[in-house]
Amino acid sequence: MTAPKPTALPIFDGHNDMLLSLYLPDRGKGRGFFERGEEGHLDLPRMREGGFGGGFFAVFVPNELPKRARRKKSDENEGQVKTEQGYDFPLAPAIDPAYAQRVTLAVAAGLFRLERDAAGQVKVVRTADELERCLGDGTIAMVFHIEGAEAIDPDLNMLEVLYQAGLRSAGIVWSRPNVFAEGVPFRFPSTPDTGPGLTDAGRELVRACNQLGVMVDLSHLNERGFWDVAGLSGAPLVATHSCVHAICPLTRNLTDKQLDAIGESDGVVGINFAVSFLRPDGDNDADTPLELLARHVDYVADRIGIDHVALGSDFDGARVPAELGDAAGLPKLLAVLRARGHNDASLRKITHENWMRVLRRTWKSGG
Repeated sequence: MTAPKPTALPIFDGHNDMLLSLYLPDRGKGRGFFERGEEGHLDLPRMREGGFGGGFFAVFVPNELPKRARRKKSDENEGQVKTEQGYDFPLAPAIDPAYAQRVTLAVAAGLFRLERDAAGQVKVVRTADELERCLGDGTIAMVFHIEGAEAIDPDLNMLEVLYQAGLRSAGIVWSRPNVFAEGVPFRFPSTPDTGPGLTDAGRELVRACNQLGVMVDLSHLNERGFWDVAGLSGAPLVATHSCVHAICPLTRNLTDKQLDAIGESDGVVGINFAVSFLRPDGDNDADTPLELLARHVDYVADRIGIDHVALGSDFDGARVPAELGDAAGLPKLLAVLRARGHNDASLRKITHENWMRVLRRTWKSGG
């Protein structure tokens, strides 16, 4: 089967959790990838409808407890602690590394099976040239990403193995501690300065990722961890799915100083579509206009430049604006951005060119 013609503005997305939804039966509710569905946000037909050209496909390991396995992020109220001004989701507990390795391999295998069964319609990309070709010819480009490095041992042997399998992007933590760092909790309102930075093992992980050409994702690190990576890494700084703290003072969002550091490194911020990351009140209300999402895009563009902002939807991992709905609704977001003054050149940067530039600088091999 040949791939359909690509859209004029293929959208390369900084983060989605589709693989976990397909892996967990109670989360995926029997949904598939190749048929158009109504559950979740992503499948191949809806990607085609919305101009979704590819993205970082996260391998995330849920906590072992069954109830926690049904909930990945703060898009439900389970575990929420009400505070005087907002709410707090305390850090999830650390997970067993053996369990993390087992689930990581199983979810990653699902990614490779999708590629095998797709008859050329999708490709797990390992180089910038492969990514560019996919965006040009309409093949859905899938980047193997891990969200939280619990499957990687302190000696980094598993990092080498995963890299050879195709790993090209890694988040050091999710919002829980591991041997490398401590994640930032979901807390509103709060600064992201919530705990200690990288451990010695975490510093070695960053150096090894730089050496291999694995992109380091800063999105779930607390502020001290962020600055530790900024002081160590020779690659552009990247937050794949975060928003602006000055608009929504959530721990998971980036302060102005953090944004400045990303811009100075020639990095990029993928704006998260999660409504609780977008809204000034931190509420998890799907009745959130796309204008507010566009406001986060424009804030980053105005502060550190149009070359440093992109999209990082968090599809299948968060509640997104009802106005958008799912991947098929992405043209609605582009229409809002265009109405706010973004021309074709600006939209090309936001949708894919900025990601392309950063990955060319980060990944070691081009072809």
